[in-house]
Amino acid sequence: MRDDQEELHEPGAAEPGEPLLVVDGLTVAYGAVVAIRDVSLEVMPGEIVATLGPNGAGKTTLLRTLAGALKPQHGTVVFDGDALTGLTPETVVRRGVALVPEGRHVFPNLTVAENLTVGGIARSDHDELRDDLARWLERFPILGERADQFAGTLSGGEQQQLAIARALMARPRLLLLDEPSLGLAPIFVDRIFELIQQLRSEGVTVLLVEQNVHRAIEIADRAYVLSVGSVVASGATSELMEDELERSYLGIGTDV
Repeated sequence: MRDDQEELHEPGAAEPGEPLLVVDGLTVAYGAVVAIRDVSLEVMPGEIVATLGPNGAGKTTLLRTLAGALKPQHGTVVFDGDALTGLTPETVVRRGVALVPEGRHVFPNLTVAENLTVGGIARSDHDELRDDLARWLERFPILGERADQFAGTLSGGEQQQLAIARALMARPRLLLLDEPSLGLAPIFVDRIFELIQQLRSEGVTVLLVEQNVHRAIEIADRAYVLSVGSVVASGATSELMEDELERSYLGIGTDV
């Protein structure tokens, strides 16, 4: 049986044709307030799946529950055939799931390089960890240029890149992204969405929560739409962009 000391999974372990993530009947409450109710979804290996809906729909609660930060009242979470339900965040990371939270939450008084090192803290393969640190500093040029700079001095877009790179230090097979474009200038929004597509092409599966519906639809293979804590629509993104759905749940007007 696996425990908190297990080694990280290597990328690409999921069998072709089988879901990487299966969420079944998930219900999560804050006291008497039910945040998500009976939510079910699947994510296939190599997909970008968007979770859409208005503020308060339960999207962030869903990601935090998948990451182990919240415990569900009902339902199950299965990742690559193994139950994640009720596991600690540290164990979830070891199983191959990493969350980039809304608001980035970098460590402002640590350097860029130190933030990245923290992202790989669950790993014991120290030589490969150093290699990955060098890899992501090269992959994110601005981070490489500012490796010794305190993270709190970076711009919002730079901090978002750092938050994503920090999560990638854990070598996740499933990356949970919560509002990655929130509060960013358009040039950084473009960079972040380009990066998400690049990661998918390299074998990282992505479950994305994003208020920028048009941009999310552009890159996602499929989407689930939440309203008041429940899934109200799901399917290929091209099929979901119907007028009624836009007006009812996504807040996108049809008038030019």
